[in-house]
Amino acid sequence: MHLPRTGRDVFDPELRAALAVVGGVFPPSVTPDLIPFMRRSYASPPREELMAGRDVIVEDVEVPGWGAALEASVVRPTAGCSSAGILLLHSGGMMFGDRFSGADHALNWVERFGAVLLAVDYRLAPEHPDPIPFEDCYATYEWFVSQAPRLGVRADRIVVAGASAGGGLAAAVALAARDRGGQRPCGQLLDYPMLDDRAQTPSTGAFDGIGVWDRISNETGWRALLGERVGGLDVSAYAAPARADDLHRLPPTFIQVGSAEIFRDEAVDYARRLWKAGVDAELHVWPGAFHACDIFAAHTSVARSMIQAREDWLQRVLAD
Repeated sequence: MHLPRTGRDVFDPELRAALAVVGGVFPPSVTPDLIPFMRRSYASPPREELMAGRDVIVEDVEVPGWGAALEASVVRPTAGCSSAGILLLHSGGMMFGDRFSGADHALNWVERFGAVLLAVDYRLAPEHPDPIPFEDCYATYEWFVSQAPRLGVRADRIVVAGASAGGGLAAAVALAARDRGGQRPCGQLLDYPMLDDRAQTPSTGAFDGIGVWDRISNETGWRALLGERVGGLDVSAYAAPARADDLHRLPPTFIQVGSAEIFRDEAVDYARRLWKAGVDAELHVWPGAFHACDIFAAHTSVARSMIQAREDWLQRVLAD
């Protein structure tokens, strides 16, 4: 059967082949009844497997979240710490994932850049709706800043980073640091970020039942976080950063997104508004890329280009 241009032929041929494997772990449409399955299938691999062969030291810590203690991990290089820090906020649509889900690339940053990585288990929706996930992440950022000297990090050299839901949370932490008078991050790294609950862009409606994280999955995630407020007037910019009226005085920003995913248009618009506000922003729209292909199909040419562009930006931002 021939599919229209909004079907599978929008994907890069190499990535299209990879999707057949991804679908068994991450179905295109995530509905509320699939949340328990996604929490199992998207859980990070065993710690010993994840860290095998890496020259890093992992310290499990407890950080003060928003009215509750959170489990987190500090990952350091065994030698050559550069005093740079990275707060990693994991993906998973606000509903699943853990501190090391999709973290392979971030662990590489520890070894390559000598950075100290802090990864946290923020609390998840729907059991913990807005503002809990965001406030947990901001409290973790404040803890990172306050503990920077003890951790061998300079407080003014911390990047907030995340993918998908984690990208939206990283953008929210940068906004809140500005608004609340906190330490300004030295950069915000937003991989295909989840920014806008209103679902009004052409790309939001262009992918149903194909790829990774389609329109239905997005509706499930936002409704888990916001409940009946989704799409309405009473939604904070810290829940959905695209709603922020003012993007001035934000740190240097890296945004990348696939051309074949629902977050394409809101990511491009966020970059456009950052430029308008005078913020140093770098945007990449990767042709034929589906959501999170750098995690699920890291071996492909497009994914390797994404990883390289991101690391090039990090190297520049973390340079002392």
